[in-house]
Amino acid sequence: MTEPCIITVAITGSVPRKEDTPAVPVTVSEQIESTHEAFEAGATIVHVHVRDEQQRPSSDADKFAAFQDGVRKHCPGMIVQFSTGGRGRAAEERGSMLHHRPDMASLATGSVNFPNMIYENHPELVRELAERMLEYGIKPEIEIFDLAMLYAAARMAGEGLLKAPMHVQFVFGLKNALPPRREILEFELAELKELIPDATWTAAGIGRSQLELNRWALELGGHCRTGLEDNIRFDKSRLAASNAELVARVAELCGEYGRHPASVAEARKTLSMAPATAVA
Repeated sequence: MTEPCIITVAITGSVPRKEDTPAVPVTVSEQIESTHEAFEAGATIVHVHVRDEQQRPSSDADKFAAFQDGVRKHCPGMIVQFSTGGRGRAAEERGSMLHHRPDMASLATGSVNFPNMIYENHPELVRELAERMLEYGIKPEIEIFDLAMLYAAARMAGEGLLKAPMHVQFVFGLKNALPPRREILEFELAELKELIPDATWTAAGIGRSQLELNRWALELGGHCRTGLEDNIRFDKSRLAASNAELVARVAELCGEYGRHPASVAEARKTLSMAPATAVA
């Protein structure tokens, strides 16, 4: 038996769709359809932002709920992960949909410079979002854009704000944040093993670094994230046709490293999550 690799698909992101990127799904129905295609290609986690009518990041809890209902109906057992980023500074905006109890939600444990903005995560905001996730039984995915965020996560675990076993995602390739250098990932993994030895992890590469990070994660025993949120380009010559195309690339890549795309049951077991319940 080969080792399973959990493939996360980040379907949309918080950046408005451009005329030359029609594959990025924006409406809830488009997002559900794109997720279903990615699910059939091998993805078992979907990371989602929702948009308003002007394609701006939205905190509309009803849209998150409609998306979750659609995915649970059409993608049995798939792990739904709501993004708490991409909009506002207040917990009321960032966590407005957590009462719908998704399987997972993203949680950045510190602030970081993005290309044209500060991704601001005040300690009190981080704490409040973590408390809400505990209240609703949601497993956080700890987003590590900078090394300090890993130490912050370990400290929060010690305070009981984050439950073991934790799942972290190391993000590379954003301008002004961590560059896609393998030695940085290897150092972070060594620190993760020392600080949070039972944690699982995913690596994500933004833009041109996406495929490179997929390869490193597969080789080093982690899990992979892909999708149009992170990279709309399939290769140097053309845009990806869909999220499913990017997922299929990772699924095929698994075999080169003695891995296979995790099934829903394998993904939930690996992440110490309850088995999926049937949806009527």
